[in-house]
Amino acid sequence: MNMPNERPKWLMLYAAVALIACGSQCFAANPPDADQKGPVFLKEPTNRIDFSNSTGAEIECKASGNPMPEIIWIRSDGTAVGDVPGLRQISSDGKLVFPPFRAEDYRQEVHAQVYACLARNQFGSIISRDVHVRAVVHQFYQTRVIDEFVLRGNSATLKCLVPSFVADFIDVEGWIDEEGVEIRRPLPDDSIGNHGKYLVLPSGELHIREVGPEDGYKSYQCRTKHRLTGETRLSATKGRLVITEPVGSVSPQLNGNGNQEHITLTRVPKMGSVTLMCPAQAYPVPFFRWYKFIEGTTRKQAVVLNDRVKQVSGTLIIKDAVVEDSGKYLCVVNNSVGGESVETVLTVTAPLSAKIDPPTQTVDFGRPAVFTCQYTGNPIKTVSWMKDGKVIGHSEPVLRIESVKKEDKGMYQCFVRNDQESAEASAELKLGGRFDPPVIRQAFQEETMEPGPSVFLKCVAGGNPTPEISWELDGKKIANNDRYQVGQYVTVNGDVVSYLNITSVHANDGGLYKCIAKSKVGVAEHSAKLNVYGLPYIRQMEKKAIVAGETLIVTCPVAGYPIDSIVWERDNRALPINRKQKVFPNGTLIIENVERNSDQATYTCVAKNQEGYSARGSLEVQVMVLPRIIPFDFEEGPAQVGQYLTLHCSVPGGDLPLDIDWTLDGQQISEDLGITTSRVGRRGSVLTIEAVEARHAGNFTCHARNLAGHQQYTTPLNAYVPPRWILEPTDKAFAQGSDAKVECKADGFPKPQVTWKKAVGDTPGEYKDLKKSDNIRVEEGTLHVDNIQKTNEGYYLCEAINGIGSGLSAVIMISVQAPPEFTEKLRNQTARRGEPAVLQCEAKGEKPIGILWNMNNMRLDPKNDNRYTIREEILSTGVMSSLSIKRTERSDSALFTCVATNAFGSDDASINMIVQEVPEMPYALKVLDKSGRSVQLSWAQPYDGNSPLDRYIIEFKRSRASWSEIDRVIVPGHTTEAQVQKLSPATTYNIRIVAENAIGTSQSSEAVTIITAEEAPSGKPQNIKVEPVNQTTMRVTWKPPPRTEWNGEILGYYVGYKLSNTNSSYVFETINFITEEGKEHNLELQNLRVYTQYSVVIQAFNKIGAGPLSEEEKQFTAEGTPSQPPSDTACTTLTSQTIRVGWVSPPLESANGVIKTYKVVYAPSDEWYDETKRHYKKTASSDTVLHGLKKYTNYTMQVLATTAGGDGVRSVPIHCQTEPDVPEAPTDVKALVMGNAAILVSWRPPAQPNGIITQYTVYSKAEGAETETKTQKVPHYQMSFEATELEKNKPYEFWVTASTTIGEGQQSKSIVAMPSDQVPAKIASFDDTFTATFKEDAKMPCLAVGAPQPEITWKIKGVEFSANDRMRVLPDGSLLIKSVNRQDAGDYSCHAENSIAKDSITHKLIVLAPPQSPHVTLSATTTDALTVKLKPHEGDTAPLHGYTLHYKPEFGEWETSEVSVDSQKHNIESLLCGSRYQVYATGFNNIGAGEASDILNTRTKGQKPKLPEKPRFIEVSSNSVSLHFKAWKDGGCPMSHFVVESKKRDQIEWNQISNNVKPDNNYVVLDLEPATWYNLRITAHNSAGFTVAEYDFATLTVTGGTIAPLDDGTGHGNVHTRIRLPAWMPEWLDLNFMVPLIATVVVVAVGICVVCVALSRRRADDMRGGQKDVYYDVVYNQTMGPGATLDKRRPDLRDELGYIAPPNRKLPPVPGSNYNTCDRIKRGRGGLRSNHSTWDPRRNPNLYEELKAPPVPMHGNHYGHAHGNAECHYRHPGMEDEICPYATFHLLGFREEMDPTKAMNFQTFPHQNGHAGPVPGHAGTMLPPGHPGHVHSRSGSQSMPRANRYQRKNSQGGQSSIYTPAPEYDDPANCAEEDQYRRYTRVNSQGGSLYSGPGPEYDDPANCAPEEDQYGSQYGGPYGQPYDHYGSRGSMGRRSIGSARNPGNGSPEPPPPPPRNHDMSNSSFNDSKESNEISEAECDRDHGPRGNYGEDSNEAVKRSPQPKDQRTTEEMRKLIESRRQLNETGPKQLQLQQTNGAGFTAYDTMAV
Repeated sequence: MNMPNERPKWLMLYAAVALIACGSQCFAANPPDADQKGPVFLKEPTNRIDFSNSTGAEIECKASGNPMPEIIWIRSDGTAVGDVPGLRQISSDGKLVFPPFRAEDYRQEVHAQVYACLARNQFGSIISRDVHVRAVVHQFYQTRVIDEFVLRGNSATLKCLVPSFVADFIDVEGWIDEEGVEIRRPLPDDSIGNHGKYLVLPSGELHIREVGPEDGYKSYQCRTKHRLTGETRLSATKGRLVITEPVGSVSPQLNGNGNQEHITLTRVPKMGSVTLMCPAQAYPVPFFRWYKFIEGTTRKQAVVLNDRVKQVSGTLIIKDAVVEDSGKYLCVVNNSVGGESVETVLTVTAPLSAKIDPPTQTVDFGRPAVFTCQYTGNPIKTVSWMKDGKVIGHSEPVLRIESVKKEDKGMYQCFVRNDQESAEASAELKLGGRFDPPVIRQAFQEETMEPGPSVFLKCVAGGNPTPEISWELDGKKIANNDRYQVGQYVTVNGDVVSYLNITSVHANDGGLYKCIAKSKVGVAEHSAKLNVYGLPYIRQMEKKAIVAGETLIVTCPVAGYPIDSIVWERDNRALPINRKQKVFPNGTLIIENVERNSDQATYTCVAKNQEGYSARGSLEVQVMVLPRIIPFDFEEGPAQVGQYLTLHCSVPGGDLPLDIDWTLDGQQISEDLGITTSRVGRRGSVLTIEAVEARHAGNFTCHARNLAGHQQYTTPLNAYVPPRWILEPTDKAFAQGSDAKVECKADGFPKPQVTWKKAVGDTPGEYKDLKKSDNIRVEEGTLHVDNIQKTNEGYYLCEAINGIGSGLSAVIMISVQAPPEFTEKLRNQTARRGEPAVLQCEAKGEKPIGILWNMNNMRLDPKNDNRYTIREEILSTGVMSSLSIKRTERSDSALFTCVATNAFGSDDASINMIVQEVPEMPYALKVLDKSGRSVQLSWAQPYDGNSPLDRYIIEFKRSRASWSEIDRVIVPGHTTEAQVQKLSPATTYNIRIVAENAIGTSQSSEAVTIITAEEAPSGKPQNIKVEPVNQTTMRVTWKPPPRTEWNGEILGYYVGYKLSNTNSSYVFETINFITEEGKEHNLELQNLRVYTQYSVVIQAFNKIGAGPLSEEEKQFTAEGTPSQPPSDTACTTLTSQTIRVGWVSPPLESANGVIKTYKVVYAPSDEWYDETKRHYKKTASSDTVLHGLKKYTNYTMQVLATTAGGDGVRSVPIHCQTEPDVPEAPTDVKALVMGNAAILVSWRPPAQPNGIITQYTVYSKAEGAETETKTQKVPHYQMSFEATELEKNKPYEFWVTASTTIGEGQQSKSIVAMPSDQVPAKIASFDDTFTATFKEDAKMPCLAVGAPQPEITWKIKGVEFSANDRMRVLPDGSLLIKSVNRQDAGDYSCHAENSIAKDSITHKLIVLAPPQSPHVTLSATTTDALTVKLKPHEGDTAPLHGYTLHYKPEFGEWETSEVSVDSQKHNIESLLCGSRYQVYATGFNNIGAGEASDILNTRTKGQKPKLPEKPRFIEVSSNSVSLHFKAWKDGGCPMSHFVVESKKRDQIEWNQISNNVKPDNNYVVLDLEPATWYNLRITAHNSAGFTVAEYDFATLTVTGGTIAPLDDGTGHGNVHTRIRLPAWMPEWLDLNFMVPLIATVVVVAVGICVVCVALSRRRADDMRGGQKDVYYDVVYNQTMGPGATLDKRRPDLRDELGYIAPPNRKLPPVPGSNYNTCDRIKRGRGGLRSNHSTWDPRRNPNLYEELKAPPVPMHGNHYGHAHGNAECHYRHPGMEDEICPYATFHLLGFREEMDPTKAMNFQTFPHQNGHAGPVPGHAGTMLPPGHPGHVHSRSGSQSMPRANRYQRKNSQGGQSSIYTPAPEYDDPANCAEEDQYRRYTRVNSQGGSLYSGPGPEYDDPANCAPEEDQYGSQYGGPYGQPYDHYGSRGSMGRRSIGSARNPGNGSPEPPPPPPRNHDMSNSSFNDSKESNEISEAECDRDHGPRGNYGEDSNEAVKRSPQPKDQRTTEEMRKLIESRRQLNETGPKQLQLQQTNGAGFTAYDTMAV
């Protein structure tokens, strides 16, 4: 069988592996199931898979079967394919996946490999066709075009030269000439002949016809495309034609090589296009003709050209090639000079496919099976068969199995192959059932018994198919009868049980019993004797027939027992009677060479026992005789052709009947041979040949047959025939040095002559006669070579010639066999540890060759180690022995020796096996040096795994990343030091190293962890967004720089901003870093200019420095509302219903945006109060006309400008009245009879007079007559007219009109009356409604007529009227009410009655009074807002215009808010969280303000901060503790700040760390000592209060461990250290008990003394007396020794003090405490008078006095003026959680205890709830004496909305010199003045001195420094002047961004941000645009009640019942007088105080 060499090896190897893996399942004896079947491919991979490394590939393989087959991928060597990480994977669904890979990862054993897919289940295995995988790595290549030399007039072909390594994947798309014209390939349906001069051939060449001189000037490039990557490119070079002019005639030349044989091999796929080139040139231009050879002959025929086959010049192009186009083509080129030819062999390939018929067949055991492989495709090179993945040696298309056995079942595959591809088909052979030959499983034994009982003989047999069992007795089959019963049955396991039952056994039943199990697949038998006691008995024997000459063997069937002897007799003679006869004691008779005459007879068997009894039995023997033929021959000798011949075959001997026939050379003679046979009698036959032919030569045989047998006789017929082989010589091999003999025999007639010749050279073809020598001879055709040597090797020719025909010849190869020889004696071989390895030794020499293996000179026996397997493969040149190692170990590194031995000798070869493995991991990885961005490493070289280390790979990652996200540094394998660069600063890295050799990489070393050094941030903040929040605020949001550019832990950011388009410097804010992941930072820039563009930059900083500034972001603040109204508003009345309104736009600087529209708000003036009745008109212009107005109505108008920010300020209301018009008709008319000639006409004025009524006109007319109408004009004030001189009883008609200056209006309704004598009582007045103002007089008319005169009476609200002081009836009947009050409102009816009739009218009186108290109810509360419901009083009559809502915190002042009348609810916002509030409301109308409602007491939601869990709050390390302030719960109120203090546990005094820690940050307390117990005290503040928490913690040890708790002396580890006492001292003397006790006693004693002194000094200094609050002073000012403690857990103390300063601190320490500097104002009237150089609150007990709180605030807004107040005024008395706003404090932080130069200043922010009043004239600590003190700063970030501001002027018109302090004076509560017009001052009611400065060395720690210096003062030494001592203060000069810093002090603090302002020129420190804006550097503002300053503090202030809280004239006079006295006495008092250096300033006490 012919196969590619690699295939048998790997398939056989796999078969062995598969067999082992299959185990017992492959041979499971399952019954055939119709549903079960072997594997069949559903989707088989293709032959070739080419892919690019950038795309990867997936190869799919699917198979079906039942059970579902397993898919396994194998290599060409049969080993299973596994995963190679990143390069090759086997997916779960059986796909072979090649992922995309880098070029450097290319591995030939993975990416250039032959794979196959194997599918297997329990019924067999099948293997797919070969899959040639080829990965193409993208690599640079260039194509080239070279110049082509061509004779003019010929055709030229330019070739595109492609590098061989990419040639398989490159297609030529087309050509481009130098002008850019593209020559494309013809499309498939294009006609080839129509392409003119240029044609791109299918193979890519450019064909140019009929080249002329002009073609030599063009150059061409080819354009190629990569099939896998799709890349197209032009050739790197351009080719051109070199035109040669022929010189004379030139015969056709082929490629310039002269006339030689040219044969080209061409392959093309089916249906492709093929180009057959005939590259000849000649001159004249030659003629080309193409021919095709007829297959198998030398004849050729011309190629027929058609649409499919074209010829272009000499090129033959075949489109859509078919297999039939394959063959040899000849191109003949001729011209007049000569000719040439080119042969081309064309192979058209068609895809291979195969199919096996039948695909499945089931064959019974022993039956034949046939598989037929049907295949298509071209070419077919080999056909091979496989069974279950193993090669079977069959190469024919038909596979026939003659007799199917069990092992034949399984999967069969037929493979067809050529050099390019392969195809396979599979079929399954199933067995019809299981086949097992019969086996006797259980049988009977020999037995001896008495006669009588029954005998039971049993045989059990098994097999498949189930066998049948038969029984024999002495060779005769036993049949059932009455005594013998044979039965059988089949057991459940398939065995057959057969039994023979003999009833009542007799003696003659004895004998040899045999059971025979038989099936169609075999026979098994068992025999044993049954001996029955009894007399001898011989059973009847049948006649025996035997052929003469054979041997007769017969056994006597004897029964009975015991038998003494058995003899045979013939004719009463005991045998033997001759040598041929033999008799054995067991009764067997043997007669050899039986003859009829001597041996045919009757033989008798005689059996005897010892008693002499005998039995006899006879046997007749018949001897049959074989036929005997008389020899015959052709007597005439060799026959001539055509001769007549006969042969006679006579059979005189042998039994009749006889059968005689003839054969020629073993074949039956038929009549068509020209030979006839005829029978002659019973014993003869004649053969006749009518005419001898050459075919008749041969052996003629006569056959004679009878019942005895067959005989034959043969004679040859020699005809003159050509030679034919008897023994054709074949290739021989001889041992070197042996005597060789090669036979060559032939027959023929005459006998051929045999000769030998030897080939010349190494190939057959030319022969020469053998030279006779001593060792070479030929004897009778046999070639003898004695002592043969290698020189005798070669090809030999044996010829046999007899003159008949051409003779015979045979060529053989004689090879000389030598001992085994290894061509390679020693070589090295490497293998990877753990992988299989194969060591191969190829021994050349003559086979058989035995090869043994040694390992380190010890015999290697695979039985001792199953890892080793030895296989041998027979090669054509010798034997290949393969030692396979399943998985190599390190011990396999050894010297393996293979020893080859054959019959001719032995040889050995050695393989030095080197087992290579991955290196061991490097160790001793150390860090030699590191910086911020690199680290220097060293390590120790590990074991290299028998392969030189190629490189080390240093892997490093950030500590939080996984090892899958690593960076690598490659280091050469010879070094053990390297530097890792491009690291990020301040980053924790894990670094490890792996070693790599050619085998792979080692395990990673142990990782080392390093932290790179920090650097200043290198990245800019990201995602910066600047968005306007409102008109003065912008929110800046940003995210941190990329984490890799932090270069450390970012501590915060500097946010700088400035006005855009200016050259001013940035003002910077510092923002702490937010540690919360992903959270944006944000900062609100406040107090900006409205609608102004600002530029914002941000830079991050860490402890090393600040990073780069971000790009400038520009943004406008939101548009505000115009701050000024339109000016020059004016109105002009146009008509009675139109008014023109005009105005001028507000100033541009006050627009605060783009004015979009103007709004005109207008309403009738009397309805102006009601917002709902106001009308609005929008316009974009600066004037408008209001239409549809009421006539002659006064209108009020306002104009406002509108921007996107909303409506601006309204202008001052203006008023215009519409023009008058004619009035409407009077509303009503009455005509009342007054007598027989008079009628009284009365009327009501018009509803719309439309002007001032000038007169009424009364019209009268007598009814029914044509009389003229009379008119009478009546003054406007008269509402009645008496018409006289009328005729009695004549009806008259009356109507009335009203007139204005414009004209007469409409007439009223007409009314008719008739004068009469009788005058009934009637009232001329009309029902009306009268509105009276509160406290004014009202008059209601009642004009009556009647005769007699009617009586007029009034009823008030239905009650008869009786006159009193306020009400009386006037003579005309009117009712007059004086000083109307609310109770007067109601119905008033007037009654007139006389004797004739009576009449009445009813008036309604409405009293307009101020509103009564409204109803105020609480609707909802939140943390910062209250919602109240307002409801007017039910009794209000006048329309309510609105409400005024008054509210105040528990310790604050009243604020107001206007509420519209239609608002059901109102939100009071921006309140303090968790605080108590008082709320009341008043209403107002056009009369005035009404009464106040009841006060509503409520509180906002929220509580004090709540303690967190300690583990969540505190995180301890060895030298620091981290505080996570987010763990605190704010109680619903946002946290404002924290105060952090710490101390060692054994210390008493607390050290303050910080008093303003922001709640959103984590805080780290540094510089702690390891393994030390500490106490930590945290005070958390929010607006609801504060909470103090104390914690104990112990720092960790240096190694990170914890320490044991401290022992308290009892072993319980109490947190406080307990002092040990001697045993004899009582327990209560313990110092831990006594020290606090003694300290308490001392404190109480000192406190009493302090109280006494304070009381006495107050009586001495404060003449006004009054209640004082001493408690706080006592507590605060105690002298606290080391042993004294204060229990801060007492709620009364906590509430009172809030926070207790450590006694060794000289400063009030924290915001939010109750005892800071500001408390001197809150708690005391007395001024500070001290001559101590340092202020100490403990030295003066009389510092604080309590202010009284009144129940209700006054509503006046008059404030007195306090002068020279050195204190900070607190806005809200009682708000305990604030420090002095904008006060600069000096803190000795935790780090500063050892170095006072590191002390820090901090500055408080403005008070959250408002602003304090400035201290006039005080310049502050940083200003020279007398400086105006206009220190202004930007609004602080913690300011709440400002309350009302009041402008007050100094009563002396400026600053007085009395406010200038001493030169050395440092004001402890400096409050810089904003401007001289905005001041709040207090008046000393008793004329005392206003201010007395302390001594020159006074140093107040509560100095309110301006905001500009808060950074300069914070950082101490490096950034400002260091402090010389604790109590002095250095100059705090301002610095610019680039100012030099002190280089000598390496402060660990972060660098400060640039200063907020950078303008050194403004000496007033005021760079704000609003010069009149109140300063936020002020400390406090007077928050006294509204009213009555200067009164004694004990006088309670009552709420004024008046509508407005106005001071009386007397009060104002007194106030002015007191101020005058104050100004006169002020300077003297000051001078006196400075002289005395003691005393107190008296303050005016106000009720709050």
